[in-house]
Amino acid sequence: MNAVIETRGLTKVFGLNGNAVHALRGIDVEVARGEFVALVGPSGSGKSTLMAILGCLDSPTAGSYSLDGQPVEGLTGSALARIRNEKVGFVFQTYNLLPKASVVRNVELPMLYAGVGGRERRERALELLEKVGIPEKANRLPSELSGGQRQRVAIARALANRPALLLADEPTGALDSRTGAEVLGLFQALHRQGHTVVLVTHDPSIAALAGRRVELYDGLVRLPEAKAA
Repeated sequence: MNAVIETRGLTKVFGLNGNAVHALRGIDVEVARGEFVALVGPSGSGKSTLMAILGCLDSPTAGSYSLDGQPVEGLTGSALARIRNEKVGFVFQTYNLLPKASVVRNVELPMLYAGVGGRERRERALELLEKVGIPEKANRLPSELSGGQRQRVAIARALANRPALLLADEPTGALDSRTGAEVLGLFQALHRQGHTVVLVTHDPSIAALAGRRVELYDGLVRLPEAKAA
């Protein structure tokens, strides 16, 4: 199975009857293993809703979605939580690190939920901190790190369970331009190493770094305009 993401006719409706909001109106998207895709669109386009469904944080109203070859539409609760932990690594704009846990402990957390033993958790966490370039910060608290360093910890944590999909939501939104460029460079390096990356952004210059853009508008995928003959 080469597709990590495959959706067909994906719809999402919030509310009922006269108050219904059609956030997604039939989305067909495929992301191949090893691709780096930017999901872009203006506010209200549906990209946040689609991201939540792709990350198994929400379920579609209708349509089908397969993640790494496994159908996930219709699953709820604990089943979605298990797939999230096993298949998806999240990187958010606000880092979402535990403030009173050390850096290495933050990276270990997804492995703890997955039942990985203590020694393996620690070894893998330290390897990942090396991979993202901050091994010397392992025993620090998040509050002792810069924003860029905290985002590197979040990326290491996202990789902890060797996910099929790395899903990043505006990962440089809280960073200055220089630090943001460094973090984006790390995503490009991870892509070159074979990771499948979907990055949600409203910034065309960031989207340009990806291998492919998927643009949403009013809950639909906007097709590229045909070039003039």
